[in-house]
Amino acid sequence: MHTQSQPLLWQYFINAVKQEVKPALGCTEPISLALAAAKAASYVNGEVIRVCAFVSPNLMKNGMGVTVPGTGMVGLPIAAVLGAIGGNADAGLEVLKSATPDAIERSKAMLAAGLVTVDIKKPCDDVIYSEATVYTETESATVMIARTHTHIVKIIHNDNIIFDITQGEQQSSSPVDCAADIPLPIVTAKAVYNFATQAPLEDICFILEAAHLNDALSQEGLRNVYGLHIGRTLQTQRDRGLLSKDLMSEIMIRTSAASDARMGGAILPAMSNSGSGNQGIAATMPVVVTADYLQSTEEQLARALMLSHLMAIYIHNQLPALSALCAATTAAMGAAAGIAWLLESRYEVVAMAISSMIGDVSGMICDGASNSCAMKVSTGASSAYKAVLMAMDNSCVRGSDGIVSDDVDQSIANLCALAAGSMKHTDVQIIEIMAAKAR
Repeated sequence: MHTQSQPLLWQYFINAVKQEVKPALGCTEPISLALAAAKAASYVNGEVIRVCAFVSPNLMKNGMGVTVPGTGMVGLPIAAVLGAIGGNADAGLEVLKSATPDAIERSKAMLAAGLVTVDIKKPCDDVIYSEATVYTETESATVMIARTHTHIVKIIHNDNIIFDITQGEQQSSSPVDCAADIPLPIVTAKAVYNFATQAPLEDICFILEAAHLNDALSQEGLRNVYGLHIGRTLQTQRDRGLLSKDLMSEIMIRTSAASDARMGGAILPAMSNSGSGNQGIAATMPVVVTADYLQSTEEQLARALMLSHLMAIYIHNQLPALSALCAATTAAMGAAAGIAWLLESRYEVVAMAISSMIGDVSGMICDGASNSCAMKVSTGASSAYKAVLMAMDNSCVRGSDGIVSDDVDQSIANLCALAAGSMKHTDVQIIEIMAAKAR
């Protein structure tokens, strides 16, 4: 039964998913810096001769060890210079999609000549922050991105400020299609469930694009060797008889293969969730694999994917944008919801599965974006399936255990409070360890 408030709430949900579930080529932290550099380069004339960039500590953490698509190189410097030389300033998180081989070679030459610098911004109050200054012989331009991966807050051309929202000025629009915050009403896991399972199909079927994009990444990860090639390795060992050929192993293999390809530099976009391709993969692939196994209809897949992605957004909305908590695990909690609905279609099973996951993988840290992220994605996917199987047997981690509450929304709030509170100190130490390794 629909209430009068449901259409408004449901429209908020649709807007939130369309805002937070977007195609992204490459890890979104270096891509954010590439976008800043590409936008800065669009304001200058002549050949780019130098790039100087600054990023937040968390963005540095997530950009140090990830492969930039098409380059075979890791790190923020190649992302910054390639954005300046070969990036499309109007392509958002797909800024490097059209970078040519010539642009890549010129970028590598500039790196080798020591003409690109990337340092940590001090002080920096924003968890997500990218600043790139691009120089030609006669001009310079600086672009600053903050709060989200595409939100431009300031542009300077030849020392003249031409756009600035850092001082509280009201602007009619941003120079790019930025992911501005949507003020969601107070919602619950049950409201998310009701929307995904009851909304008109034509309003939510756009989410099927997530299946198409992330499954293509998965297939690429199984065809070729990327990063730690976890998906290919598990598949090989399954063929040897060391893993069972069942739904659990198929979820692990196809999900981790997509992350392998993404983190290993495949030139294919991922459908991201909450600014992260790995979160998008974690929220998508376990659901897709389960739907394939069950031979679900397109409508069932669409509803399960909407439940998964929106649940992931609901949880991530209570987290810092970047933190010491591995958000691939919280995105996999969304996948648990989607899998549970496909198998049993009862809200109680969905809630129990999420609670069990909070009791299982809540302590996994984020130590920067790298090839090892595919291990964490695989762990989250297997935890999701295990939690669903428990819930189908009316078993879950109960409110008497650890940080889990008998109310799933409170369990989520408890987990997110840890990430927003005490785990801030964990994040500082992680960054210190990684910085020491880089020296």
